[in-house]
Amino acid sequence: MSGSLRERLQYHVEVLAAEIGERHVWRPRALAAAAHYIEEALSASGREVRQQRYEVEGVVCANLEVELLGQERPTEIVLVGAHYDTVEGSPGADDNASGVAAMLEIAWLLRDQQLGCTVRCAAFVNEEPPFFRSRAMGSAVYARAARARGDNIKLMLSLEMVGYFSGGPRSQRYPPLLRFFYPDRGNFIGFVSNWRSRFVLAKVHDSFRSQCAFPSERLASPAIVPGISWSDQRSFWRMGYPALMVTDTAFYRNPHYHRPTDTPDTLDFDSMASVAAGLARAIEALTH
Repeated sequence: MSGSLRERLQYHVEVLAAEIGERHVWRPRALAAAAHYIEEALSASGREVRQQRYEVEGVVCANLEVELLGQERPTEIVLVGAHYDTVEGSPGADDNASGVAAMLEIAWLLRDQQLGCTVRCAAFVNEEPPFFRSRAMGSAVYARAARARGDNIKLMLSLEMVGYFSGGPRSQRYPPLLRFFYPDRGNFIGFVSNWRSRFVLAKVHDSFRSQCAFPSERLASPAIVPGISWSDQRSFWRMGYPALMVTDTAFYRNPHYHRPTDTPDTLDFDSMASVAAGLARAIEALTH
């Protein structure tokens, strides 16, 4: 792979959102094209890409992953995941080509590092409605299989929309009351978990801040708060694994959420590069 981290992130997003575009089981050729692209990009890490295939609505779908084996505690796993499907009617640049791009680059950045425990980087299918919260959701299929195998997942990070940033006043919104405690400008990356995962949330956020100067905030909250459980981390909570979401806060900030206007030109790739690099360094540190 060539080019700067920023350039690589932008290229991934443009392929997924501009060239392939809307991708879900009702556009099976586009969904397959996205999976093929992700598989090729993951293979650049030098590891075998594993597929977890299953059928939905008569369409064969696949979760994809690579495994970077830990040297000290290989059975302990840090899982970094992002969904690659979109809602109908949106090309999904921020939701969630941005998360996939960051996941791909984390795999690339960690490919030659000496990791204490194993890191898996995974792309999940079928996160969006009508599959969200169903047994057909890709991360739910993955998490059930992981629990059945007895996988020792110590931490799951769901990368859910990590590309939209704004420094304008009142560019950031919140659920009721939270606006009194957090910035009104959408120029930070958020780390979010349910209450049960609050300790691992604090550990991950502290690691990110120690490795990266990019602005960040964290929130541990009951999952009933709108948005807290609205991504793949929910699947792992249900299987008893600690998990959190890394996000630009989606509809609380991005006016293009689930719209045809969620296009690559709306994203801030310099900020994305800072976040992806910081996450890679934080994950590496967390494995030791």
